[in-house]
Amino acid sequence: MGEVDEVYSAPITPRPASRAPTPPIISAPPSQFHSPSLSRSPLLSFGDHPEKPAQKTPNKSRTPRFITPLITPLGSPLRKALHLTKLDPQDAWLPITESRNGNAYYAAFHTLCSGIGVQALILPVAFTILGWAWGITCLTLAFIWQLYTLYLLVQLHESTETGIRYSRYMQLASATFGERLSKFLALFPIAYLSGGTCVALIIIGGSTMKMFFQTVCDSCNVNQLTNVEWYLVFTSAAVVLSQLPNLNSIAGVSLVGAITAVGYCTIIWVVSVAEGRLPNVSYSPVKARTEIGRIFDPLNALGIIAFAFRGHNLILEIQATMPSSEKHPSRVPMWRGVKFAYVLIAMCLFPLAIGGYWAYGQLIPANGGMLTALYTFHAQSTAKSVLGLTSLFVIINAVSSFQIYGMPSFDDMESNYTRRFKKPCPWWLRVFIRCMFGYGCFFVAIAIPFLGSVAGLIGGISLPVTLAYPCFMWLKIKKPKIYSPIWCLNWGLGILGMGLSGILMAAGVYVVIDTGIQVSFFKP
Repeated sequence: MGEVDEVYSAPITPRPASRAPTPPIISAPPSQFHSPSLSRSPLLSFGDHPEKPAQKTPNKSRTPRFITPLITPLGSPLRKALHLTKLDPQDAWLPITESRNGNAYYAAFHTLCSGIGVQALILPVAFTILGWAWGITCLTLAFIWQLYTLYLLVQLHESTETGIRYSRYMQLASATFGERLSKFLALFPIAYLSGGTCVALIIIGGSTMKMFFQTVCDSCNVNQLTNVEWYLVFTSAAVVLSQLPNLNSIAGVSLVGAITAVGYCTIIWVVSVAEGRLPNVSYSPVKARTEIGRIFDPLNALGIIAFAFRGHNLILEIQATMPSSEKHPSRVPMWRGVKFAYVLIAMCLFPLAIGGYWAYGQLIPANGGMLTALYTFHAQSTAKSVLGLTSLFVIINAVSSFQIYGMPSFDDMESNYTRRFKKPCPWWLRVFIRCMFGYGCFFVAIAIPFLGSVAGLIGGISLPVTLAYPCFMWLKIKKPKIYSPIWCLNWGLGILGMGLSGILMAAGVYVVIDTGIQVSFFKP
């Protein structure tokens, strides 16, 4: 018998300086949004996915010699090994699991690219409400919390007891909560986290392209493109790059996205700190004028911090690109890559929040955060090359992030074809699916440009995907001893996460009612 290769897969800001371009508005964009694959394993078969009966073959011998050990008690380990080598044929046809040659380096690239986003640039805004002590404390606790739940997901990816490998977040949710309840609890949040993020990336990337052009070609005598045209340019670039076949094939793209993310985060906070504190900077926490506002404003600040961490709904998919066996489980290299990525993420987020609040204090722009502050306060004193490089890095990172957040949606749409026709998608259909998804997100971006205004509200709905559901999944699958420390910890974090999600949704509704939304369909 050959070596076991795979574990089985279940299916009030100052006026901007003159001539300074206007940065894109970043209003706590959604963490991410992804649609689960519906491919199912025979081990998790349902009524709509029956298994094919085995074909009858001539039985020349009732008990073949190589089968004899399997029917004895000593054959149990061998039967388990055979069980773990089973593969769902559909997994070899879908983008997420088409290639299983990933490693710790690829995991680090994907995790870093998906874990740092422009929403991190508004972290200092949370400090204006919470102040120094509570701001740093909440940021640290949130970082530890989400890193812990990420660890749980890495450990839950594969089950040595059953031989099932949960390659998609929705599959793990179905195994934990049941198929019907999982659709109610997790389907909309992870769908919003995948598609919604791609829409937000088009808005941010297109706006930053316009800003980049105005920076490097300020005196050019050419016609300026409109916002919609810049969105189209960005979308076209993203669609062309999305033709790479699977998640493993975009490892290089994720590496470039990770480098540029670290690059623009570092440039922004270094320039802000190097330029020194602005005159009349105040660090007194902002207090609302109404009693209810004094309650909900700190909650919104907590929401900003929570939304700075994203990527949990992609962790199982990233780990699915790795080979796995009983002797060499994928969780070992995956966790090694995740630890390296999150060291760099911490080196970006904490200096951004602390350095940005030190430099700007209460003057930090609520819309756009550090990126807007850079152009508003330092556009005249900073070299155009630095400003242009920062914008270019944001654009490249947005294009790269589009690929990894779009991949689960590609996987979902292609699974509909493979499940029905029992064969992989032809190349022309795969091209059509990815073009349709990209330009569909473009249409949503120009049709609902105010989507970021309700990101806090919808983000509260998606928060359990990161902070609560992994704890309940661990309790259901691992079944720790009742009242043990790990049992109490996961129940406490799970309930706290669900409660925080409900409170953030209430705060989001209050903010929408209190500040209002400028509804402007097809007017980006």
